[in-house]
Amino acid sequence: MSTSAKRILMVVSNPAVSTTTGWPVGFWASELIHPYDAFTKQGYAVIVASPEGGAVELDALSDPRDASGYSADDTLSLEYLGDPAFAALLRDTPSLDDLDLDDFDAIVVAGGQAPMFTFDQATNLHEAIQAFYAADKPTAALCHGVSALLYLTEDGGTPFLRGKTITGFTNEEEDQADAAVGQKVMPFRIEDEATEQGATFRTRRAWSAFAVQDGHLITGQQQHSGGETAKLVIAALDG
Repeated sequence: MSTSAKRILMVVSNPAVSTTTGWPVGFWASELIHPYDAFTKQGYAVIVASPEGGAVELDALSDPRDASGYSADDTLSLEYLGDPAFAALLRDTPSLDDLDLDDFDAIVVAGGQAPMFTFDQATNLHEAIQAFYAADKPTAALCHGVSALLYLTEDGGTPFLRGKTITGFTNEEEDQADAAVGQKVMPFRIEDEATEQGATFRTRRAWSAFAVQDGHLITGQQQHSGGETAKLVIAALDG
């Protein structure tokens, strides 16, 4: 298959501590694993990296094994997390600085809570996204991973998102998350910030699977949108 030569760079956040809740935060399991599964079944090679490299951590609520039971129905993530080879990938991710971006055909940035507290300083991630986009390669992000796009600018300082159509974690979903926790969870809202920068922000029903493509920029709404995001990336690569 010609697809066997395709290489996907998947990026997750390094661990952090939330400045709003004080909780340890990381990436969302399904936002890595569901696209990873789709890509590998398509015959692609996938590298999981992080801005700083090293061990990465799941958001607790995204772990199907967590006592909360919040993601207990995510059987695909449970399968992968029980695979020692996959678990080993998460214990030692390469830094973006140590990779040759020209070796990859697409980039996919996963979300979770940690991106909202770390991606503002992840300049190597900003540069990577802009390099893929400038090379007309599929450039994807989902859920709170879309926050990385807020820090990008075009020549002259114009926001990267101006005039682009995207999705991401919605205000409605943030409202529901805040209500469930009993306090403000995120330091800002992607929908508000993207709209202020001049993006057209599209949404579907809260927690539904939804992804948007604008040229070779692809975005997914939240943790249930990994499969839809992967479908658009695969179509862009194999179409």
